[in-house]
Amino acid sequence: MTNPAAAALIARSNRLGADPKNTNYAGGNTSAKGTETDPVTGEPVDLLWVKGSGGDLGTLTEGGLAVLRLDRMRSLVDVYPGIDREDEMVAAFDYCLHGKGGAAPSIDTAMHGLVDAAHVDHLHPDSGIAIATAADGEALTKEIFGDKVVWVPWRRPGFQLGLDIAEIKAQNPQAIGCILGGHGITAWGETSEEAEAHSLMIIDTAASYIEENSKAEPFGPALEGYGALPADERRARAAALAPTIRGIASADRPMVGHFTDTDEVLDFLAHAEHPRLAALGTSCPDHFLRTKVKPLVLDLPPSASVEDSIARLQELAVAYREDYQGYYDRNATPDSPAIRGKDPLVVLVPGVGMFSFGKDKQTARVAGEFYVNAINVMRGAEGLSSYAPIDEAEKFRIEYWALEEAKLQRMPKPKPLATRVAFVTGAASGIGRATAAKLAAEGACVVIADLSLEKAREAASELGGADVAVGVQVDVSDAAAVQAAVDAAVLAFGGIDLVVNNAGLSLSRSLLETTEKDWDLQHDVMAKGSFLVAQATAKVMIAQEMGGDIVYISSKNSIFAGPNNVAYGAAKADQAHQVRLLAAELGEHGIKVNGVNPDGVVQGSGIFASGWGANRAAVYGVEEKDLGKFYAQRTILKREVLPDHIANAVFVLCGPDLTHTTGLHVPVDAGVAAAFLR
Repeated sequence: MTNPAAAALIARSNRLGADPKNTNYAGGNTSAKGTETDPVTGEPVDLLWVKGSGGDLGTLTEGGLAVLRLDRMRSLVDVYPGIDREDEMVAAFDYCLHGKGGAAPSIDTAMHGLVDAAHVDHLHPDSGIAIATAADGEALTKEIFGDKVVWVPWRRPGFQLGLDIAEIKAQNPQAIGCILGGHGITAWGETSEEAEAHSLMIIDTAASYIEENSKAEPFGPALEGYGALPADERRARAAALAPTIRGIASADRPMVGHFTDTDEVLDFLAHAEHPRLAALGTSCPDHFLRTKVKPLVLDLPPSASVEDSIARLQELAVAYREDYQGYYDRNATPDSPAIRGKDPLVVLVPGVGMFSFGKDKQTARVAGEFYVNAINVMRGAEGLSSYAPIDEAEKFRIEYWALEEAKLQRMPKPKPLATRVAFVTGAASGIGRATAAKLAAEGACVVIADLSLEKAREAASELGGADVAVGVQVDVSDAAAVQAAVDAAVLAFGGIDLVVNNAGLSLSRSLLETTEKDWDLQHDVMAKGSFLVAQATAKVMIAQEMGGDIVYISSKNSIFAGPNNVAYGAAKADQAHQVRLLAAELGEHGIKVNGVNPDGVVQGSGIFASGWGANRAAVYGVEEKDLGKFYAQRTILKREVLPDHIANAVFVLCGPDLTHTTGLHVPVDAGVAAAFLR
């Protein structure tokens, strides 16, 4: 049974974390103190429950709490070696755990344990950080809150900050919390309800003060020609720039992207002070650990051509990398971790929006959300005073903190297709759906492209939602529809790395029964459709300069000549030769092109369900329900081929083990000698 104090803490945390005005995703931490019976002695023991390292308040559960013995944690004061060695105290928390201790204690554990209050909240609200980063933040804190909230000059999170805030609480019994310079807020209370009320009072009071007292144009006058493009034009421009921008952000290591064109971003970029403010960088550690210290900002108006914008972005990328190297060289010590990469994580394009990047879609999305928070902070600080973030040396100390490096090293090993974006056609059923599921399971972000938007979205939802998969509508025989689907893909995930040409249909008719319309339909969907998809996605991959994979789901029938199959077989043969042609052409760009030749995939097949199965069953003189078994018996291995078997072959072709294979067709037909490749 959950301890009442811990239960109240979880409920409070979920309420606070559910509202973005209070804190950002995985930002801040909360705690409660209470008593339980020690299972060893049978005596009462005072405990501290605190949100563990890396957890999120909005989704916090009991498993996300670190549980420490309060007496042992507070006894660390007696062995604290001083600020020069305060990082050693994080390891000491392990010796204070109660039982198995739950989640790993965070760097802020000392703040929660040492402050003499039953409940403590440490949050990163935009309004609070705006006061914390204002040049005269201390005076503003006094003016806004009187003696109810105390100013704390910037200090890096850690044991000493915990001691400082504990002393402030002891010396200011009338206070309900603190503004932490450059960082955020801390509040406390004797009950969970009181702590929450105090947190919300600080957040809401600061927000109201900013709204009532801010200057009219915190970001300066509007820049002529830098206003937001109309929505459709804006997103078309974003899609055109996205592959180049993703390539810039992935020079050191591949990244997944996210696009944001909220009013906050567009307004910031439309005003005169945005270059200066962006160059100052973010201040709250939770911000810059996810966004890097500062973004790359395109210094051209949206009226510039796409070509000029791309050329300028590439120039700015070189300058950004040089600048980041300089930042590292100025601040690194012999003990600093190696540089982690010089590419931007946030790229701002006036009139268009913001591109943010991370090791997966969620990380990329959250980076964008944090930069929106940073914009809100800048607006508040500039509206009242001037924005004055912590200096770069302090930012570096946190970005390249040994404790942060240790946290990164504890991250689980990425899955084989992590950071890759897959575009799968005909993916709402059968082979396509199984392939999309396999690629997602191996770490890829997946675009489910299908003629039915409803079914595409349903399939995407089953894979885990928009951070894993999105559904888009596409008629692969329509060039405009293909381009629209590809644009949607690059806006969803930043680009495309892996294409599966799977969309298809079949009509089982003899030569004399096949109409011109039948012929055109088969070739438009499979031969022409594969060409259009390969063409549109290859443009993206070439612009990214990250290589890629194109896999054609062809057929045994591209090799084997069967009866009543002229249109389908000819279209599949066309697809099979496209594999060879494109492998020869795209290799110079690091793009591999391979094919899979299935046969007899009956289960879950949209093709077989639409009449093809009944026709083939009639041709072979078997019941339609027995068609899969019939196909299995005519194979060498006597095994039925399922959609998952095709998906497995696709994964092998684009996974980590066949990096030097292109132009290959892999039969997945359980062995059909007549279709052996020669």
